[in-house]
Amino acid sequence: MITIESVKNWIFDLDKIYNEQKLYLSELDSAIGDGDHGVNLARGFDTVKSQWEKTPPADLASAFKLISMALIKSVGGSAGPLYGTFFMRGGLVLANKNETGLDEWIEVLDKGIAGIVMMGKAQKGDKTMLDALYPALEALQKAKSEGKTFADALKASFEAAETGMKDTIPLLAKKGRASYLGERSIGHQDPGATSSAMLLKSASQFF
Repeated sequence: MITIESVKNWIFDLDKIYNEQKLYLSELDSAIGDGDHGVNLARGFDTVKSQWEKTPPADLASAFKLISMALIKSVGGSAGPLYGTFFMRGGLVLANKNETGLDEWIEVLDKGIAGIVMMGKAQKGDKTMLDALYPALEALQKAKSEGKTFADALKASFEAAETGMKDTIPLLAKKGRASYLGERSIGHQDPGATSSAMLLKSASQFF
């Protein structure tokens, strides 16, 4: 189940993960972007953790709003607005809820992805974070239709995200700074898809 406590544990784990992986993520970004993706996310989730500890949210919607606003205010480049929009739009699904499960998590991802599409004007196959998030959503929907448990659905979701992440390597970037490189963007794993896969893998450990 998704509760305030499980979201807290997830977000605090992401803070740890992004700090541990910030050099790796920034190295991926150096090949096709500004080279600051990992540093930006580490700083952003440091801010989320700090604000959560200072003013713990009262419910799930408030938690997602806190995460969103902290990321938008503290993360540079496109990652802050995109991840911030993901949490803001996804969090609208959770209004007046303190506990929820698979159905709502599918809706969170669906609405969060729609927000990213609206803001970034990207689609699946453009070599962006969507190439991890769309397969994750599709895997959740498939797992639900097959009657799988929430835990099994989450596992299938992050595994699909990791496959999508790796599938960005041969893609030509069509959006973001990487698109400026043209053919030179081919052969590099997308940093946004990588950080998105990390986010979903961590979620599977706490929900």
